[in-house]
Amino acid sequence: MLQSAWSLDNTLPVPKLPQHWARAVIGALALLCFGISYDGDFVFDDSEAIINNKDLRPETSLSNLWEHDFWGSNLISNTSHKSYRPFTVLTFRLNYLIAGGLHPVGFHVVNIALHSVISVMTLDVFSVLLGGLEHDEKGRLISRAPKASFLAALFFAVHPIHTESVAGIVGRADLLCALFFLLSFISYCKAFRKYDAEGEFSFYWIFASLLLCAVAMLCKEQGITVLTPLPWKRGFFTRILLVASGGTALLYGRWRIMGTGPPAFTEVDNPASFADSALVRAINYNYYYSLNTWLLVYPWWLCFDWSMGCLPLIKSISDVRIFAPLVLWFFLIGIVCQALCSTDTDERRILASGITLLIIPFLPASNIFFRVGFVIAERVIYLSSAGYCLLLSYGICNLSRQGRRFKNFISVAVTFLVILNVLQCVRRSSHWRTEEDLFTSALSVCPFNAKVHYNVGKNLADRGKEISAIQYYREAVRLNPKYVHAMNNLGNILKERKELREAEKLLSRAVAIQPDFAAAWMNLGIVQNSLSKFEEAERSYWTAIKCRKKYPDCYYNLGRLYADLHRTVDALNAWRNATLLKPNHSLAWNNLIILLDNTGNLAQAEAVGKEALKLLPNDHTIMFSFANVLGKLKKYKESENLFLKALQINPTIASYHGNLAVLYHRWGRLDLAGERYKLALKLDPASPGIADNYNLLKKKLEQAKKG
Repeated sequence: MLQSAWSLDNTLPVPKLPQHWARAVIGALALLCFGISYDGDFVFDDSEAIINNKDLRPETSLSNLWEHDFWGSNLISNTSHKSYRPFTVLTFRLNYLIAGGLHPVGFHVVNIALHSVISVMTLDVFSVLLGGLEHDEKGRLISRAPKASFLAALFFAVHPIHTESVAGIVGRADLLCALFFLLSFISYCKAFRKYDAEGEFSFYWIFASLLLCAVAMLCKEQGITVLTPLPWKRGFFTRILLVASGGTALLYGRWRIMGTGPPAFTEVDNPASFADSALVRAINYNYYYSLNTWLLVYPWWLCFDWSMGCLPLIKSISDVRIFAPLVLWFFLIGIVCQALCSTDTDERRILASGITLLIIPFLPASNIFFRVGFVIAERVIYLSSAGYCLLLSYGICNLSRQGRRFKNFISVAVTFLVILNVLQCVRRSSHWRTEEDLFTSALSVCPFNAKVHYNVGKNLADRGKEISAIQYYREAVRLNPKYVHAMNNLGNILKERKELREAEKLLSRAVAIQPDFAAAWMNLGIVQNSLSKFEEAERSYWTAIKCRKKYPDCYYNLGRLYADLHRTVDALNAWRNATLLKPNHSLAWNNLIILLDNTGNLAQAEAVGKEALKLLPNDHTIMFSFANVLGKLKKYKESENLFLKALQINPTIASYHGNLAVLYHRWGRLDLAGERYKLALKLDPASPGIADNYNLLKKKLEQAKKG
């Protein structure tokens, strides 16, 4: 009803801005909130989705985008997450092409711009849902509730829950899904813009809405939820038939693409879904719903990961947390009852739209239809937050009609809330700029989350702070005694620090818990080799290869074991397998050349050296080893060229100068040999081999003078 919409809007203590100014303010505030993240790094899930995802590379066929999941794995693989988002990956690929590589600034700028555009678009959506549109005296479409719509869009633009979606590059899936979700909704509404009394509508715009829904779903799975019929008009059954038919076709296509099977997750990913009792599962699912709602209401308790002990399961009715879902359902049922019992048509429509927009986009993450791979993920409520903002704006409108005193209070409260949200967005965006800040920020939110401690430890280890990393890895294992990845990483550091006994215990424990953990088996083999447990080490290596058939690093370490045992043929075969599986495996190529050289197979060593340099033309270690072979074959000029090229790449290695000096010595170019010996000794005065060779040269020169 036109009058109720105007009365709703007129009492709101919010300035009524021209449409273009309202859009500008919302877009600018959205940029202000998250703009600080523009020069952030690739963090957290960005590693797998972007840095390690070969589907972004120009040399990878575009057809792979339609056969792989979001993370670059084949959809039919048992390890695939089944997250089919080819359009999102395509935008990542375009970022890669435009920037000429993996430069995070371009990725972040696109995310920030998308959120700004989406925030502006919500103004149109809220205008439809809160009051509808009408033509002004100039024939232009204007909102019947411009202030209420502006307030709802303002809340959406500055909501801190959006930080993960905007500042985390992987969140682009949610942004693109929201963009096409809103476009699909707007197209759907346009189908009824010229609606007449006979119930006619535009098939063109219905088709456009379905098409945009399909695009939204190819950005992220929840895009399909836009087909929920929000505006109820005459012609409903014809319309619902079209929408249902299109939705069914899209869902069937999605089901076929993902291999007709759900993704496989573990108890660590979503412990509630693995609970034996259906009642325990239901209680905890509802508890998760209440926490998601609380994050919308109070977005100051944010964490990049909510798994592994962050939210212990509710297993008893004596647990006070059981009241959280009761409070949630109390409010939801209250809103639904108000919508059903209200005599105000506008109120019924607004409340129904708000609840629908809040709940429906969240359903794919609700564990109702299928198990999801997380406990809580802030980015999945990006779209649902629009429903919350709609209800919040409507609630404020109702309060503002209670009198002038309320209006003054609301004016101050709204201003304070917007400013507070902007500050929290900026603060939280700064956390997402580096992994160090992101991971450490979670310690105060989820101190019992083993994964948080694991990620802090991994970040410290990557930065060379091993002692601090050990403490966090130990805490991760203490909090989750079955955390095999933490055990593996901790065992690796202890191995490098020569604390081999403890490393062996940890790695043995890891493979006992997860027998197919190939990396842990390989690392256990390395430790056992260092402890001279050669037979056990060999078994561990072969178990790793059995678990992961294409494992070049394991073949490389197996070759090192065989070399230590003087099993030359086995070592050569192992290293050759490593190079076949990974043609750029520099260490395997280098060891092949050195072993063939040491065993006197110089011709074969020369052939391998040539093959290696074709694949790795700028690897100075291979140049050095190959130059030694050529020197022994008396191919002095070729050897000299390789030595000089290796030194051009890395001029500070004493052995390179020393071996070049030996070459000159053999070649009879004694003056040049002397110069190189001097350079080598300057770089490494304590090297006995270089000093001895230099002394031999000096004696030879003295004898030549006497003669």
